[in-house]
Amino acid sequence: MLTMDTIKNGNELNLQLESNLQELPLWSVYVEVSHPAKVINTVFEQQPLLPGIILTDNQEYVGMISRQRFFEHMSRPYSFALFAKRPTETLLKFLDLDVCLIAEETPIIEAIQIALQRPSQLAYEPIVVKPKLGNYKLLDFHQLLLAYSQIQVLTLAQLEQVEEQSRIAKAGFRNLKNNYTRLLQNDKMAALGQLVAGIAHEINNPVSFIAGNLVHALNYSQDLLDLVSLYQQYYPEPAAEIQDAIADMELEFLTADFVHLLKSMKVGTERIQEIVLALRNFSRLDESEQKIVDIHEGIDSTLLLLQSRLKNPETCQIVSVVKDYAKLPLVECYPGLLNQVFMSIITNAIDAIYHNFNKSESSSYSANSFVKEPLIKIQTELQNENYITIRIIDNGLGIPKDIQKRLFDPFFTTKSIGKGTGLSLSISYQIIVDKHSGQLQFVSGLGRGTEFIITIPIRLDCY
Repeated sequence: MLTMDTIKNGNELNLQLESNLQELPLWSVYVEVSHPAKVINTVFEQQPLLPGIILTDNQEYVGMISRQRFFEHMSRPYSFALFAKRPTETLLKFLDLDVCLIAEETPIIEAIQIALQRPSQLAYEPIVVKPKLGNYKLLDFHQLLLAYSQIQVLTLAQLEQVEEQSRIAKAGFRNLKNNYTRLLQNDKMAALGQLVAGIAHEINNPVSFIAGNLVHALNYSQDLLDLVSLYQQYYPEPAAEIQDAIADMELEFLTADFVHLLKSMKVGTERIQEIVLALRNFSRLDESEQKIVDIHEGIDSTLLLLQSRLKNPETCQIVSVVKDYAKLPLVECYPGLLNQVFMSIITNAIDAIYHNFNKSESSSYSANSFVKEPLIKIQTELQNENYITIRIIDNGLGIPKDIQKRLFDPFFTTKSIGKGTGLSLSISYQIIVDKHSGQLQFVSGLGRGTEFIITIPIRLDCY
């Protein structure tokens, strides 16, 4: 009925550029569909890290059910009572689950591409690994992302070595080039995999359920309070026991505060829904083609996602953001890619500001900073009838002259190992110049902060 094991520990992986799914930690947990669904519930409770269970019929693979999909369905009213004691086969037919099935010999780079092409509601589901021989196994999507990031670091490190070599083997160069191209295509998807697929999908369903039921809770509570008020009006002298209960629960305060409490919960859920919407607007995972959009919406979505980073963890200072928006027409662009540029530049601005304002007060540069408080200013303007300009200005450390000419070079970074890959500004430059026929420039110097200037056409088909 049930077996459980993993191949290896995720921290002990020794991956290569062409490593495949066989080299990753895989789960082997099986439940026969003839067993009641409550068995699945028990297995998940016993194994808190288990991403899903493979379902078999007479030891033959028939499907998979993930932890998320199982508890999402069984938490609905009456579902547990309806399915718990029935064969799991009944639940499987009712749910009609979509499963991502990938062969075990598939390279990790190809597997991540297949997994990221799934619909958004399935983006975080575990993957069933199909063997040449033997039993099917289960791969946690977290492990696939982790392996992908390790191969990404390995690829970048080898590319840096290749740049320093005078002679490169043709076969090795071809493999590195293919990996580099895939990394550029998947850079945003991998970076946002846990953020968008995890947070947006995991939060949206339960928050929508809470928000929908809060409306009824408000109405029900008001009806009950009105009924209590009627009792007080027609029975002003209740029994002593009731009077004691009223005094103990502070009924007058409860009556006044309860509705306010529910309303504040409603405001909170609406705020979470706004954040989820901002995640979707920022990532625009479904918009790989050209779209006509409001540029300000993309900037605002990016700022909302970076809200938590605007507080310096070391000094507790808040980075102020000043928006000076002009009246702009809708712009034809690749909105997801353009939002990626905003994210990269604003993130670098925050890092530069932290580096500046973490300096001691005795520092000569800090004493001469052109603004005493951390500040990012974002300006937009209509340059002429064909172009718009976005300026992102910070009062950070500034960029020394000796490294300015290398700022857009691939893999060039001034950050310590593990904190930067040197790809964000290089990719941003390609997105603005190659994809949008625009310009990405900057003005900077020590003690003067940095200003990035993005210029793009209003219509792409004209250029």
